[in-house]
Amino acid sequence: MELQLQIKMNNKLFLRNPEQSELGKKIILHSIQLINKNGFESFTFKKLAEDIGTTEAGIYRYFENKHRLLIYIAAWYWSWLEYRVTVNTNNIKDPVVKLKRVIKLLATVVEDDVRTSYVNENILHQIIIAEGTKAYLTKHVSEDNKDQLFKPYKDLCAKIGIIILECNPKYKYPKSLSSTIIEMAHFQNFFMNNLPSLTDFGKTKNESAIVSFLEDLVFSALKKR
Repeated sequence: MELQLQIKMNNKLFLRNPEQSELGKKIILHSIQLINKNGFESFTFKKLAEDIGTTEAGIYRYFENKHRLLIYIAAWYWSWLEYRVTVNTNNIKDPVVKLKRVIKLLATVVEDDVRTSYVNENILHQIIIAEGTKAYLTKHVSEDNKDQLFKPYKDLCAKIGIIILECNPKYKYPKSLSSTIIEMAHFQNFFMNNLPSLTDFGKTKNESAIVSFLEDLVFSALKKR
């Protein structure tokens, strides 16, 4: 029997915990598929209900609106990614090797985790690249932040920031560099596949080149006093 990976979510993200029912898990699974297929703007609870074979009212029992659902799946992804960073760096003593491992995790294809049957992490990763900033680039970001809806993202940045300081304890901007690594990995991937003239990787479409670019950017910054 396959061990299921459990990720604890902020209960302010939902009205009813979707992980505690089959319908809730279907809502997560199918919303990820639909957002990836059609984009967040065209995604509606009506379309989701039709895709699942339920009612809009049934979905509204779990999430108050589609934006809260987007924050939920984004927060889930950040928590899962923090777990992956922990697992992949846990037994590594050299902080440079650790940071390189983190950069590779952020900038390369994500494989679906079989321990989470209702979440396809590979597809969710593509949503985070294309739609993730919409979770917090809103007029009510301060209110959402007070409810700690973005804590998983902050926790991931903090963990990477600690590794950055292990590489250079005198570096002044670990949090800024941490969030820059994350966002730059996403932007360069998106540009590579959609706006290739904004990158140096448009012709090759090579993720390893993005990894090399980020390593050059990060370690050049860390070498400076």
